[in-house]
Amino acid sequence: MDNQPVYGGIEAGGTKFVCAAGTGPDDTGTPERIETRTPKETLGEVITFFVKHPVAGIGIGSFGPLDLDPASPTYGHITTTPKQEWRGADLIGPLQEALDVPVVLDTDVNAAALGERTWGAGKGLSDLVYVTVGTGVGGGAVVNGKLLHGVTHPEMGHLLLPHDLQRDPFPGDCPYHGDCWEGLASGEAMRLRWGCPAEELPPDHPAWELEADYLAAGIMTVAVTLSPQRVVVGGGVGTSPGLLPLVREKLVALFNDYGAFPNTTRDMNDFLVLPGLGDRSGMLGGIALAMEAVAPSE
Repeated sequence: MDNQPVYGGIEAGGTKFVCAAGTGPDDTGTPERIETRTPKETLGEVITFFVKHPVAGIGIGSFGPLDLDPASPTYGHITTTPKQEWRGADLIGPLQEALDVPVVLDTDVNAAALGERTWGAGKGLSDLVYVTVGTGVGGGAVVNGKLLHGVTHPEMGHLLLPHDLQRDPFPGDCPYHGDCWEGLASGEAMRLRWGCPAEELPPDHPAWELEADYLAAGIMTVAVTLSPQRVVVGGGVGTSPGLLPLVREKLVALFNDYGAFPNTTRDMNDFLVLPGLGDRSGMLGGIALAMEAVAPSE
């Protein structure tokens, strides 16, 4: 690997940034965790890391929403995030100016989708969806081998789902849409609905049956819209023991042997899976972003 370029990957989250320099899952050195404080403080520490670990380019998978339109004057900026200090923060400019290397940005879930498609549970597939269920809910997609973008990036967490108010009177926690997918199924929604964090709920608690229903409904909507070959579910809540088998059962019932999606009816265990890269999907996705951006010009 001596002659192989080294790339930087950043998983930029609301509580922490994780930085790594390497060439893939087996070569990331010792990643560094940086507490998310103000943009100036946090990005200053990120720059210090990459000064010590020179790279050919950097890929960032970040919380958002983000401005990913290269023609926009605020390209590379965070937009309407609830984290007030980060509204309008420029993620690309400071790194490019300080390090003089290409910097590419995408959402944390799109980066995770690319990481899984490059090295993980979606390796070799052309169409993949990555859904994270943690504090919030989000989704990224690879379609025909390319990360999905449109007017903006996918915001799957704001899908509207059937909400039976008699069964679940919780109004939802999304500040914009109330009972959207994130508002009903996120870790924060579970905490508010049940009065404790999801990880403290016992396996036989009715919370998990309800959570599985919401996850199955959202994944069904994404699947019939994008027709992925596989859906990867990550995040602290999404990877809770026993949850994914329950979601698979409910998805089988929802698809109801609909023949247009044979992969979902033949082997749900192969269609709906956990991340192959564990909790490194986003960080490694950043490295994959950088590789895709830099390698063609080398």
